[in-house]
Amino acid sequence: MKKISTSFLAKGFMALTVCLILLSSCKKTETDTTPYTAVAVYNASPSVATYDVYLGSTRLNNAALPLGGGVAYSQQVAGSYDIKLTVAGRAESLYTKTVNLTQNNYHSFYLIGKPNAFDGIFLTDDLSATSTTNAFVRFVNLSPDAPALSLAITGGAAVATSQTYKGVSPFVQVAAGSHAFEVKDNGIVKATLAAVTLVANGHYTIFANGLITPTSPSEIGLGAQIVVNK
Repeated sequence: MKKISTSFLAKGFMALTVCLILLSSCKKTETDTTPYTAVAVYNASPSVATYDVYLGSTRLNNAALPLGGGVAYSQQVAGSYDIKLTVAGRAESLYTKTVNLTQNNYHSFYLIGKPNAFDGIFLTDDLSATSTTNAFVRFVNLSPDAPALSLAITGGAAVATSQTYKGVSPFVQVAAGSHAFEVKDNGIVKATLAAVTLVANGHYTIFANGLITPTSPSEIGLGAQIVVNK
C-alpha cells in the first residue's frame, strides 16, 4: 500500500479549512444583507371601541387594542404592506392604509380619527441618537378637535411647542430619571402624564389622544400616552 505523505494530508486539511471558511463567510453575508424592517402600531382613535390590526394577512395583536393600546416593534421583511384595522374578532376592514416598510428602519403607525372618519399616520422613527446620560422624547398631537398643543416637563422645560393635529416633533434630549409631563394649550394645562422613569439612551413618544370636547358616551376626553420606542 502506498503511504500518503503527511505534507499531502496537511495541504488537504488546509484546503478543506479554506473552503469551510469561504462557505461560512458567504452564509453570513447572505444573512446580514437580508432586507428587514420593524413596525409598531398604536390605537389613538378617541373611542371606547377596540380593534384588531393586520399587516397584510397577519394579525399583529394578541388582544384587541383599546385607545392607547398598541403592538411593539415586530421585525418584518421590507416592502409594501396593507395595515388593516378591524372590529375585534372580525376580518372586515374598517380602515386600510398601504405603507412602505423601508429596509433597516423602524416605523410607527397610529390609527387616528373618529370611527366614522378614520385616518392613520405612518412615521419613520429615527432612533440613531445616543447618550449615556439623557433620554430622547418626542411629542405627537393625535387629538382630532384639539388646537396646536405643546408638551412640557411638569415644573420644567418645554419638550415640544405648537404641534397641530398630526404634528410630530423631533426627538429632544431629556435628562434620564423620573418625570411627569403636561400637555398645554397656550400655556393652559389640558392633560397630564404621571411620572415615568426615562432611561439613558432610551427613545420615547408621548402623544395626545382623545377629544377636547367629547360629544357622546362612546368618545373619550383628552389624555396623554407614552410609548417606548427603544
